[in-house]
Amino acid sequence: MNIELKPIGYVSNDRKEIADDFWGGVVSSIKIDVEAYGVDCLEGLDTFSHIEVIFYMNKIDPSKIYTGSRHPRNNPDFPLIGIFAQRVKNRPNLLGLSRCKILSVNGDTILVQGLDAIDGTPIIDIKPYMVQFAPIGLIRQPAWADDVMRDYYR
Repeated sequence: MNIELKPIGYVSNDRKEIADDFWGGVVSSIKIDVEAYGVDCLEGLDTFSHIEVIFYMNKIDPSKIYTGSRHPRNNPDFPLIGIFAQRVKNRPNLLGLSRCKILSVNGDTILVQGLDAIDGTPIIDIKPYMVQFAPIGLIRQPAWADDVMRDYYR
C-alpha cells in the first residue's frame, strides 16, 4: 500500500544544515498553504501554548536510512537498539515529530520555537498540544537517552 501525502506548509528558519543538537533557541516560521486549506484553518490556534508538528525530512539521503538496530548517534558506548526504539532522523518514511512552543499566529504563519526541522522542510500536519494527550503514568527511559538529549534543546 502506498500513502500519498501533500504538505500543508513549509518551515523557514536559519538552520540550513541537518544537525543533532542545539534546537532550543531556533525560531521558525511555518507558512501554511491557505489556498488549499482556507484562511481560517489556523483560527483559535493562538489559544494554545504548543503544537506538535509532523514533518517530512526531505533532505536525508535515502541511502543512509536505517531499518535495523544501531548505536544511537553511532556511538559504540550506547547500546545497540532497533530503529523504532530511538528517534534518529535516518529512519523509514523520514517522518519527524516535534513539540514546539507557539510564539505567535499571524494570518497564514505560525512562529514557533524549538522545532527541530531545517529551512524548507515540508510540514505534513500540525496539532495543538493538549495536556490530556500527555502520557498517563510514570514515564521511563534508558539512561543513554539522557546522554543523547543533553544538548538537543540547549
